[in-house]
This record gives sequence, C-alpha cells and structure tokens, in this order.
Amino acid sequence: MKVKLTGYTPDPEKHIASAARVCYLSEAKTPDADEKLIAHLINMGHESVLEHSCATFDVSGVSRALTHQLVRHRIASFSQQSQRYVDELGFEYVTPPSLEGEAREVFMEAMEGAREKYERLRNLGVPKEDARFVLPNACETRITVTMNFRELRHFIKLRSHKSAQWEIRELAQKMLDRLIVIAPKVFEDLRV
Repeated sequence: MKVKLTGYTPDPEKHIASAARVCYLSEAKTPDADEKLIAHLINMGHESVLEHSCATFDVSGVSRALTHQLVRHRIASFSQQSQRYVDELGFEYVTPPSLEGEAREVFMEAMEGAREKYERLRNLGVPKEDARFVLPNACETRITVTMNFRELRHFIKLRSHKSAQWEIRELAQKMLDRLIVIAPKVFEDLRV
C-alpha cells in the first residue's frame, strides 16, 4: 500500500482558526492563539470549522474490497482506476495476512483462476467492461481521495479502531501520519 499526500489547503491550521474567529468575532492576541483555539474547538466538539481545510491523497496497491469500504464515507471526493477502461490482464492483487498454509494456496488458486478466466474472456472478444465481472475484490486498484479535515477526523476515528478491517485500518494510520505533519494541532489527538 502506498499513500501519498498530493495536496492540501495551504497553512490549514491558520485557515481553520481564521474561520473560527468569524464565529466568535475574535482576534489572535498571542503567537500560540491559533493552536489554543483549535484545541478548544476540538475539545468542545465544534468541528464544523475544520471543514474549511482539506487534503487529497493518492492511494495505490490497495484492494477493491478496501475501496468499497472507503467510498461509504460520502463527504469526500473519489476518482478510482476504472476496470471498464483499464485492461486487467495479469492484474495484481492484495493477499490478506490471515491466509497461511492451505488457505493461502486456495486463495492463490482462486486468483490465478480469475486471471485465466478474465484473459480468456478478453481473447474471446468480450469487452473489458463485461470481462471485469469475473475479477475479485482482491484486485489491486488506485484511488484519489479528497476529504475535509472534519471528515478525515471522523474517518480516522472510525477506521483506526481495532474492530476495523485490517487493510482500511492501515490506510487510516498512514493518512494520519501524513496529516500530523501538515496540521498537528488538528490531528495529534487521534494518534493511537
């Protein structure tokens, strides 16, 4: 899995503090006023002002099973690699870490079978958009994700939890690691 932060609101914490000051008709009086204000807002649950800053990620080497979970976060924008237009001959796939021994062998056989059937359908002249119906959720994909900071906090809280599926939990942690660099006061309290 590769997670790259490709864009974000410039000076996001200053941007958030500025929006919050509109609500309270206040001004920064000390050098650390923005940091204190953000901490206060998060502590109070007044997170609507976090929506004024956002981040965009390029996520690759993940399964379509993960992206099916990811797109349920509707306050976001997504652009995913298309199986309709991209030929999946020789597709790569994600192998769950829980698979060992015979279970791993069965999984690998299933992946090879799907590759063979997909290739056979394509060789028979079946369009990519129809041949893709035999492809597994394990197929690797790439997706661009943009979320505002409030939704990112929600996503990370939900998907970093120990009950979350292992792959999306890893994604949430990698996104958090990148967000802490650009907006530590907004995200540092979410570090597990």
